[in-house]
Amino acid sequence: MVDPVTGLGIGMKALGWVASPIISELFKKCSTYLSFDASEKLRQLGPKLILLERAMEVFDKIPGRDRLEKLFEDLKSAFYEAEDILDDVEYHCLEKEIHSMPPRKRDWVKKLLPSQCLKIKETGMPKKELKDSLEKIEGIINTAYKFVEHLKLLTVSNVQGSQAVPASSGGLATTAAPPPIVIGRDKERDQIIAMLHEKEGDDQLDTNSNLCYSVIGIHGIGGSGKSTLAQLVCDHEKKYKQEKRDGHFDLVMWVHVSQNFSVDTIFKEMFEAATGHSCAHFNNLNTLQDKLEEKLHGKRFLLVLDDIWCNIKDERQQGELRKIVSPLKAGEVGSKVLVTSRSEDALLVLGAIKPTCIPIPDLDAQVFHSLLMHYALEGVVIDDHVRRRLSMIGADIAKKLKGSPLAARIVGRRLGRRPKAEFWVTVKNGKLVDGTMGALWWSYQHLDQQARRCFAYCSIFPRRRQLYLDELIKLWVAEGFIRTPNEREDVEDVGREYFDELASTSFLQKAGKYNGNDYYLLHDLVYDLAEMVAGSDCFRIENGWRWEEPKRGVGWRGDVPLSVRYLFVQNYDAELITKKILKLKSLRTLIIDAIEMYTPVEEKVIASIFKKLQKLRVLTVGCCNNWVIRKPDVLYIPEAIIELKHLRYLAFRTNMLCREWIFPTSAG
Repeated sequence: MVDPVTGLGIGMKALGWVASPIISELFKKCSTYLSFDASEKLRQLGPKLILLERAMEVFDKIPGRDRLEKLFEDLKSAFYEAEDILDDVEYHCLEKEIHSMPPRKRDWVKKLLPSQCLKIKETGMPKKELKDSLEKIEGIINTAYKFVEHLKLLTVSNVQGSQAVPASSGGLATTAAPPPIVIGRDKERDQIIAMLHEKEGDDQLDTNSNLCYSVIGIHGIGGSGKSTLAQLVCDHEKKYKQEKRDGHFDLVMWVHVSQNFSVDTIFKEMFEAATGHSCAHFNNLNTLQDKLEEKLHGKRFLLVLDDIWCNIKDERQQGELRKIVSPLKAGEVGSKVLVTSRSEDALLVLGAIKPTCIPIPDLDAQVFHSLLMHYALEGVVIDDHVRRRLSMIGADIAKKLKGSPLAARIVGRRLGRRPKAEFWVTVKNGKLVDGTMGALWWSYQHLDQQARRCFAYCSIFPRRRQLYLDELIKLWVAEGFIRTPNEREDVEDVGREYFDELASTSFLQKAGKYNGNDYYLLHDLVYDLAEMVAGSDCFRIENGWRWEEPKRGVGWRGDVPLSVRYLFVQNYDAELITKKILKLKSLRTLIIDAIEMYTPVEEKVIASIFKKLQKLRVLTVGCCNNWVIRKPDVLYIPEAIIELKHLRYLAFRTNMLCREWIFPTSAG
């Protein structure tokens, strides 16, 4: 059976943004700057867009779908273009407002705004461009509507039988989510703990007996609870150590291994998990490995490697996997490595043997039903009769989820927001809540429209990236995702509501603390959904780390789609920027996560970003102390920054003690 999300294909990508607040926001603001007739004409296109949304549900079943896909891509680009032009219109209106102020008030404003902002240009072009852009949108919508109408996709039965779920309205729910629980895994937990505590010589089946450690593996499909089971075991060992003051293991470490991992990143995480300290000051891989071995020397450890991926036909990848366990040889005999993976082959590559590879079994049907009802009704105050009725309906819904604990959590939390039998029966009878990905897609469609956009934006970051509330909200606000009709309401407060909605429905899951701040992760399957609904808007360049001085001409060789609007670059690369990134004229976000040691950074390259990428709203650069430093504690910003009139968020993260930022005189 085809996965419901995969089956929706481009239809899902389109639905991920068509109902976006971009549209209503454009209609509302355009009425301020254009004639009534022009804005009203656009408003009348709304019903056609809704019908087009419905048609998208059967999108992959229709002939000529390539043409419709192209129309929707054109429509999306046109909306973004109109939004940028609208931003220009508002910018010029602000200019006019400033220049019409009394002299004293205008002088005061000049102290707050860059001087470049006050050079008014009465060209009238932004309004004309806006009108032309909106006429373009109208043309595309009408063309798509006629095309779909011709294919008879807008019949009454199609629209009424639609599986589309209206986005939530009337405010965001604030009910506290039930706490995560683990049930039905006691047998597997106890089995793994017993294997961890086996004395040397008891595990005679281990062919790697010459090593100080042995490998135990948990494998199963995505969303089946592998990481949860490993976490249960890990927590048991930590608690045992705290209570006994002399636990079985001297060190307990947890490291997530992403699909596109690098050896040095894994070493870093191992070191930080073992010591509790950062290792940013280690400037080469050999030093880091030596320090890690030094820390492990004579220690009996438990290392959890979560979510290992491996292509059994890829010898290079297998070699990289074996490298990540190379420092473990320094440990004490009796150490253990607990690995989770979707594939048993990955466990075998790391040294596990068949008897130590544990397939995660399906939960008992009654236990799984209890899990779903916990997430749906724990803490919900309802009549006992209603609770029993919902439990009966919930038993049928549970069968549709195919034993996936992740689906139980996602669907349960969504059901708990509407503890009404009528709604639950609709879910039970619907076709969309089918398996893990179908459940995720169904829950996504219930998100507030603006929260959908915030969620999709999370896919700009690498898989399993630690996400922090304050940073995410500031980025969402800068991108214009947070809208509030009430001018007295703080946009960051509204952003917090969207964050809470994503967290309470398990799209964002609290995973731990760093420097006293909670951080959140996206489950791998949730991340897959975010990537799909974001489509071509978000792109990542995960160009790895280089611990030695880079060779000339060596760099990332992939292609960057020209339609990208939100871009994450793992490592600064001047050639990558000048040859590829500067061509992305629609780019709104550029996050350069780090500038490595030994990487020279020329001011002209950073300045070229300011000059060429003038639609940027967000610019973040992680830099070390080798960039544009004329004084050891001062960071100088290139003068070309005045070109970024759309810029709302600027961050230079630096590892130096930077007490002062110097902006060019023309910028303030």
